[in-house]
Amino acid sequence: MNEQSRIQQAQRVTLVGFVANLVLSGLKIVAGIVGQSAAMLADGLHSLSDFVTDAVVIIFIRISGKASDTDHTYGHGKYETFATLMISLALFGVGAMLLYNGVVAIVGAIGGEPLPEPSLLALGAAALSIVVKEILFQYTRYVGRRIASPAVIANGWHHRSDAVSSIATAVGIAGAIFLGSEWRVLDPIAGLLVSIFIIKVAYDLARPCIGELLEQSLPADICKMISENIMNNKQVISYHKLKTRRIGNAVAIDVHIILDKNLSFVEAHNVTEEIEKSLYNSFDKQELYINIHAEPNER
Repeated sequence: MNEQSRIQQAQRVTLVGFVANLVLSGLKIVAGIVGQSAAMLADGLHSLSDFVTDAVVIIFIRISGKASDTDHTYGHGKYETFATLMISLALFGVGAMLLYNGVVAIVGAIGGEPLPEPSLLALGAAALSIVVKEILFQYTRYVGRRIASPAVIANGWHHRSDAVSSIATAVGIAGAIFLGSEWRVLDPIAGLLVSIFIIKVAYDLARPCIGELLEQSLPADICKMISENIMNNKQVISYHKLKTRRIGNAVAIDVHIILDKNLSFVEAHNVTEEIEKSLYNSFDKQELYINIHAEPNER
């Protein structure tokens, strides 16, 4: 799949989510106000935050697909990583807000503060949101995996967090409507549990992004695979100074290999080309930046 096709698919799936979020957030905010549901209003604000992440993905996916230039000789892949980090921070902010609101509502209810009774309008909006957001999650994650885009996958998880939030909102609203006033506290309790889930998803998304932006090496199993590709070449005596890192969707590999000092320049060059081809095949022809420095064996 060429980069242009990858960008187009990423933008298409994000645009679908953008339009859906526009409709859903407006519906849920109105339902929260008219239906007297604090949980639905918070859920609407959660959907509203998706606008920001959709815009981030659309903008940064396009930037990340730009070819290398004099300012970015390794390409613009880390813009996509940065976009994923921004999405995770937005998720964390939403989760923290819902956590705070839930705690305040629960403490108020314990202190005898009455909670309003939500209406069936709010419950219907929550049910609709669950269905739409779960469909968006499955569709977005499928496309994200197919085009190997962490930003699109992260945005898919944002849809899933919204769906789970709506499930908890629906449970809380249903409990408040059908179980009586003493059970209205189910609404903020459900919101509290959802906020913890959202914060956990934000953490899981942010951790690899931070590692990449801080030049963290590839996992040990991948480094072992790289080592095996190098040493499988019979001309290689040993290697050292293996360095690996991610650059968005690409992988950078730097290594020094030790060869027989009697090999000609052309022969040494051919060895490096053979190793490069082997690595490309092992990474399933993923975009790679490979720098192999050949050194003579002085022993």
